[in-house]
Amino acid sequence: MNLTDLPVLDTEGLKALCEPPSVLAGCEHCQGLHCPGWESIPGGYDTRQLCPVGTLRKDPFEEPTLDEQLPPGTHTWSADAPIAIDYAPYNRSSVWVCGHCRKPFLRYTEYGGYYSDERIRAVKPDLVE
Repeated sequence: MNLTDLPVLDTEGLKALCEPPSVLAGCEHCQGLHCPGWESIPGGYDTRQLCPVGTLRKDPFEEPTLDEQLPPGTHTWSADAPIAIDYAPYNRSSVWVCGHCRKPFLRYTEYGGYYSDERIRAVKPDLVE
């Protein structure tokens, strides 16, 4: 499946993936993804265990903003930073779930001058804005 073919999720759609709350506990297949804030996908983790279910990118042909929405005392990588879906890096993210327990994760690729880094963050519904 091409990621541009995924349905666009809004805040309610993203929060709905966290129901029932038991999915947030995860399982043995995704427990290696302890990522309350944005982190690099651990080397050796088999990402084929994750299934794409949606995107937060509203228009695949328009460059999303690089602006961030961060309250004082937080930064992009903070575990308590809001998941503000209209702002970077969330507006460039795809939504994936564990193929076994359905725990939701956000993923995007960070591009640097000489590298790319696949990033992942677990979805906490109380942080979704």
